Amino acid sequence: MTPSITDLVVTAAIAAIASESATTEEKIQMLIEMALGFQKKPQTAKDLRNAVSLYYRAYQMCGEDYPLLKAKSQVGMAGTLQRIPDVGPQLLLQAKAGYEEALPILQQLASPTELAEAQMNLGLVLQSLVPFNLARIVDSIKVYHQALRVFTWQDYPQEYAILYNNIAIAYLSMPLASEREYLRQGLAIQTFEVALKHITLIDHPREYAMLQNNLGNAWQYLVNANSLENNLRAIAAYDEALKVRNPKDMPLEYANTISNKANALCNLPDDPQKPEVGNLQNLLQASAYYQEAWELFTQHQQLEQAQLLAQAIQQIVADITNKEN
Repeated sequence: MTPSITDLVVTAAIAAIASESATTEEKIQMLIEMALGFQKKPQTAKDLRNAVSLYYRAYQMCGEDYPLLKAKSQVGMAGTLQRIPDVGPQLLLQAKAGYEEALPILQQLASPTELAEAQMNLGLVLQSLVPFNLARIVDSIKVYHQALRVFTWQDYPQEYAILYNNIAIAYLSMPLASEREYLRQGLAIQTFEVALKHITLIDHPREYAMLQNNLGNAWQYLVNANSLENNLRAIAAYDEALKVRNPKDMPLEYANTISNKANALCNLPDDPQKPEVGNLQNLLQASAYYQEAWELFTQHQQLEQAQLLAQAIQQIVADITNKEN
């Protein structure tokens, strides 16, 4: 098998570092920086695997003499393992072990932001392991809250928004008996709304749009008797997200939000005051949104989403035909 260009670069770089007259500490730092380069801008999954091998080499060189660099190597390795596409939980379990081993050292020796970033990523790993029954969602939420001690809305609005978004989504995936379903959904809505008190359209548009889009989803699927009111609130939230998301600058995010809005419109009467009149106009608007979203997903090679929308378009065309006849 012919080695890839990145394999050759890695081999040459390791040889160069080995022959360098630099100190061991400097060599470890060089390896970490090189791994970070592969991790940040990977062209293929192979680049991510090369980053893991460079971090691992740095980790081995640390021994017991460089505890902080060792912890940083572990965190880098764990963060890279998280990003490698994998159908099973193996790489996530390796990432979890890396974070858990590194965290006590980071607590002692690293800056608060380095510690909080590792906690944030560990939370995401735990959340991703829940579907495999290999982690508990409450542990994920707990770690996110630890990261929020550092990532406040005043100093780190982007991280703050992502953490609150992840916490809300974690609440939505909590296993509760069906009669208590509304509790977790209520907690999720409350979490989005707390974040939106601080994350504003003017100051943090991208994060604001993400939170509003997901708040819309939480309202839309809220299980209670007020489905009309919930859908109206969902559409108001999607419209807030669409103040930022547009087909030119954020095509995939825009497609995601308009398809969510279309879902809500399908269940909404044209005149909320006169539900008996029906919802033909809303179905026609939803159909237009689905079509636009399908085109964007297809254009950007998001074939799974495009396929789901193709089915939705088929269904809505049938519904419109029935109502027109």
